[in-house]
Amino acid sequence: MNDLSNDVRLAGKGDTEAFARLYGTVYEDLYHIALNSLRSTHDAADAVSDTILDAFRYIKKLRSPDKFRSWIMTILAAKIKRKQRTYFEPSEELNENTQLSDSFSYESVELREAMEKLDEESRLLLSMSVLGGYTSDEISSLCGINSATVRSKLSRIKHKLRLELTPEI
Repeated sequence: MNDLSNDVRLAGKGDTEAFARLYGTVYEDLYHIALNSLRSTHDAADAVSDTILDAFRYIKKLRSPDKFRSWIMTILAAKIKRKQRTYFEPSEELNENTQLSDSFSYESVELREAMEKLDEESRLLLSMSVLGGYTSDEISSLCGINSATVRSKLSRIKHKLRLELTPEI
């Protein structure tokens, strides 16, 4: 963690290589969370790009270098929420971003469809928990929600997905 703190300090002084190293530690989590919280790969890429631009612009204002990861995730959460506000009705059809590859599986399609049925906040919370590996306390501080509320919402979300994905006998 000390190495990360040093890179944060260097990036705060304008060192682009240090910022690139920091970005390298979080880019996969940023993109996975954005992709599973938003409707398209384009929106996810936009949210991550906007997050990185803001992080680079304001890293000198980051007071605690050891809080870099939660700080950048807070920026991403704000970008995702802003993008979600632009959605006005759910999309049920395939679009140009839907790609079927050699690794196509019906299970992943069913999971994607079940995820799309969740509201935006639920997708964000689930993505941060499952893909980002954040605890309910971390999600609480990032999203401004009580940690007990985060835990209960995650429990309900997972239950809903289980019901959706469990075949009826």
